[in-house]
Amino acid sequence: LGRAMAISAVVTLVIIATQFLTSVMAAYAFAFLEFPFKRLMFAIVIGTLLLPIEVTLIANVRTIRDLGWLNSVHGLSVPFFATALGIFLIRQGFLGIPRDLRDAATIDGFGHLGFLFRVAIPLAKPVIGSFLVISFLGAWNQYVWPRNATDTKAWQTAQIALRTLTTERIDQLNIAFAGAIIAALPLVVLLVFFQRQMVRGLTAGAVKG
Repeated sequence: LGRAMAISAVVTLVIIATQFLTSVMAAYAFAFLEFPFKRLMFAIVIGTLLLPIEVTLIANVRTIRDLGWLNSVHGLSVPFFATALGIFLIRQGFLGIPRDLRDAATIDGFGHLGFLFRVAIPLAKPVIGSFLVISFLGAWNQYVWPRNATDTKAWQTAQIALRTLTTERIDQLNIAFAGAIIAALPLVVLLVFFQRQMVRGLTAGAVKG
């Protein structure tokens, strides 16, 4: 499982980093900026949450094959560079920031990026932290996409390697169980250390007063 877990770790980190950037930027735009068709565009973004991966699977697989991205880190990660869930969660966190802070930051000479990274993100830490945990869980546990984005054993991710392990060692279930425990260790460690942060982020703003 060593190589498979290493590939999963790299792909997961790439997805988390890019989802953080795209979600924060889009959430800031939807929360603080005014532009035409803002509500319609946000509704379309949220509407993508209703689309299962199977809807876009064939088109995405054909695209990465045409680009020559089969069996590569970018082939495994690019389709997940943006997420509507992250945009929605972080936008809700940004909406809880008083407008007075935005006006004060403007008077102090902060532009959009200055206000975003020095004020908005620090104040929305609980929400962003909970989203990053959710993003890690989703990226690490991917099965359907890596199954279609790779065709060699050398590029198997952790979940695909576990499946291969269970099918190749049917008479040795103890090996499969050991592999499952090893692959789950990063998730267990993450949840143990960030459980409080995740709960705070998901419940932020849920109770008034």
